Amino acid sequence: MPTSDPSPRATHEFSTAGVGPWVGEWPVDERYDPELLQGGDTRNVIDRYRYWRMEAIIADLDERRHPFHVAIENWQHDLNIGSIVRTANAFAADTVHIIGRRRWNKRGAMVTDRYQHVMHHPDLAAFGQWARTAGIPIVAIDNVPGSVPIETYRIPERCVLLFGQEGPGLSAEALKVAHVTLEITQFGSTRSINASAAAAIAMHSWVMQHVPFG
Repeated sequence: MPTSDPSPRATHEFSTAGVGPWVGEWPVDERYDPELLQGGDTRNVIDRYRYWRMEAIIADLDERRHPFHVAIENWQHDLNIGSIVRTANAFAADTVHIIGRRRWNKRGAMVTDRYQHVMHHPDLAAFGQWARTAGIPIVAIDNVPGSVPIETYRIPERCVLLFGQEGPGLSAEALKVAHVTLEITQFGSTRSINASAAAAIAMHSWVMQHVPFG
């Protein structure tokens, strides 16, 4: 007979490679997916969500998402967008906003976009209008003249972090709609770092400022 124990940790080995079929009595919990319990779960999810239905994972994430958003200009074919979406999921961002072209390369997202809210804006004007209506300040991330070091700036708890494309960075129009532009301080010879790496640093900077530890 099924069991009501919500945690499979006692009888299963967990790894990034996934887990096989459930061993023993099945749990009595609507969050679990019978097909995954029977066939195994090879998805890239944390142990807490092993064997859960996708809808149950999204619902659980919705109760713990952070109040910061992530926005990305999408004017050219940039493989970094998928990686940024994956990082946004890892840091439990509220929503990812794609500005410009609706289509983007999802390969780097590693299917995390299934669990992450993604919103499309046809252009920067529409995105800016959304931010104003929502009362959310836009924090641009780019190393341009006049940028403020992110290490010295108190990022608003409720905000949207805006990132540009690999190479050209943020457009002039994007910098105009932003409330402030922050840069990640660098100490080497390269002029810039990878766009997805910069996004990860910026999101983690928000986490370090607003998530209590211990």
